[in-house]
Amino acid sequence: MEIRRDVFQAIADPTRRQIIEMLMKQPLNLNTIAENFDVSRQAVSLHVKILAECGLVIITQQGRERYCEAQPDKLNEVAAWVEHCRRFWTTQFKSLDKYLHQVQTNKKSKK
Repeated sequence: MEIRRDVFQAIADPTRRQIIEMLMKQPLNLNTIAENFDVSRQAVSLHVKILAECGLVIITQQGRERYCEAQPDKLNEVAAWVEHCRRFWTTQFKSLDKYLHQVQTNKKSKK
Protein backbone atom coordinates (compact mmCIF):
# COMPACT_ATOMS: atom_id res chain seq x y z
CA MET A 1 0.00 0.00 0.00
CA GLU A 2 1.43 3.36 -1.05
CA ILE A 3 1.31 6.19 1.46
CA ARG A 4 0.15 9.44 -0.08
CA ARG A 5 1.53 12.49 1.66
CA ASP A 6 0.61 16.12 1.30
CA VAL A 7 2.01 19.44 2.43
CA PHE A 8 -0.28 19.50 5.49
CA GLN A 9 1.26 16.28 6.79
CA ALA A 10 4.71 17.72 6.21
CA ILE A 11 4.12 20.83 8.30
CA ALA A 12 2.26 18.94 11.02
CA ASP A 13 5.55 17.98 12.65
CA PRO A 14 7.56 20.68 14.48
CA THR A 15 10.89 19.13 13.47
CA ARG A 16 9.94 19.29 9.81
CA ARG A 17 8.83 22.91 10.20
CA GLN A 18 12.25 23.70 11.71
CA ILE A 19 13.99 21.94 8.85
CA ILE A 20 12.00 23.96 6.31
CA GLU A 21 12.91 27.19 8.12
CA MET A 22 16.59 26.24 8.08
CA LEU A 23 16.51 25.38 4.40
CA MET A 24 14.74 28.60 3.47
CA LYS A 25 17.91 30.45 4.50
CA GLN A 26 20.24 28.25 2.44
CA PRO A 27 20.58 24.73 1.02
CA LEU A 28 22.21 22.36 3.51
CA ASN A 29 23.52 18.81 3.46
CA LEU A 30 21.90 16.15 5.62
CA ASN A 31 24.73 16.08 8.16
CA THR A 32 24.49 19.84 8.73
CA ILE A 33 20.74 19.57 9.22
CA ALA A 34 21.14 16.62 11.61
CA GLU A 35 23.65 18.56 13.76
CA ASN A 36 20.84 20.93 14.75
CA PHE A 37 18.65 18.24 16.31
CA ASP A 38 18.88 15.84 19.24
CA VAL A 39 17.76 12.89 17.13
CA SER A 40 19.65 10.45 14.94
CA ARG A 41 20.76 11.28 11.42
CA GLN A 42 18.38 8.55 10.24
CA ALA A 43 15.46 10.31 11.91
CA VAL A 44 16.40 13.59 10.23
CA SER A 45 16.76 11.71 6.93
CA LEU A 46 13.22 10.38 7.31
CA HIS A 47 11.89 13.89 7.98
CA VAL A 48 13.70 15.20 4.90
CA LYS A 49 12.34 12.28 2.85
CA ILE A 50 8.78 13.19 3.88
CA LEU A 51 9.41 16.85 3.03
CA ALA A 52 10.71 15.77 -0.39
CA GLU A 53 7.70 13.50 -0.99
CA CYS A 54 5.45 16.48 -0.26
CA GLY A 55 7.37 18.74 -2.62
CA LEU A 56 8.66 21.11 0.06
CA VAL A 57 12.29 20.08 -0.38
CA ILE A 58 14.37 18.96 -3.33
CA ILE A 59 17.44 16.82 -2.76
CA THR A 60 20.41 17.02 -5.12
CA GLN A 61 23.52 14.91 -5.11
CA GLN A 62 26.82 16.84 -5.18
CA GLY A 63 29.65 14.37 -5.03
CA ARG A 64 29.17 12.26 -1.91
CA GLU A 65 26.88 14.82 -0.29
CA ARG A 66 23.11 15.15 -0.61
CA TYR A 67 22.00 18.78 -0.42
CA CYS A 68 18.49 19.81 0.50
CA GLU A 69 16.84 22.96 -0.76
CA ALA A 70 13.47 24.37 0.34
CA GLN A 71 10.67 24.79 -2.18
CA PRO A 72 8.51 27.31 -0.29
CA ASP A 73 6.06 27.84 -3.18
CA LYS A 74 4.44 24.57 -2.15
CA LEU A 75 3.35 26.31 1.07
CA ASN A 76 0.97 28.44 -1.05
CA GLU A 77 -1.41 25.48 -0.85
CA VAL A 78 -1.54 25.89 2.93
CA ALA A 79 -1.89 29.68 2.70
CA ALA A 80 -4.81 29.32 0.26
CA TRP A 81 -6.59 26.86 2.56
CA VAL A 82 -6.06 29.07 5.62
CA GLU A 83 -7.37 32.10 3.71
CA HIS A 84 -10.44 30.15 2.59
CA CYS A 85 -11.16 29.12 6.19
CA ARG A 86 -10.57 32.67 7.45
CA ARG A 87 -13.10 34.08 4.97
CA PHE A 88 -15.63 31.38 5.80
CA TRP A 89 -15.41 31.89 9.56
CA THR A 90 -15.35 35.67 9.27
CA THR A 91 -18.64 35.48 7.36
CA GLN A 92 -20.10 33.07 9.91
CA PHE A 93 -19.12 35.23 12.89
CA LYS A 94 -20.46 38.39 11.23
CA SER A 95 -23.74 36.60 10.62
CA LEU A 96 -23.86 35.43 14.24
CA ASP A 97 -23.03 38.92 15.48
CA LYS A 98 -25.84 40.39 13.35
CA TYR A 99 -28.28 37.77 14.68
CA LEU A 100 -27.30 38.39 18.32
CA HIS A 101 -27.57 42.14 17.84
CA GLN A 102 -31.06 41.60 16.37
CA VAL A 103 -32.10 39.41 19.33
CA GLN A 104 -30.86 42.02 21.81
CA THR A 105 -32.66 44.80 19.98
CA ASN A 106 -35.90 42.78 19.98
CA LYS A 107 -35.60 42.11 23.75
CA LYS A 108 -35.07 45.80 24.49
CA SER A 109 -38.04 46.84 22.36
CA LYS A 110 -40.34 44.36 24.17
CA LYS A 111 -39.56 45.87 27.58
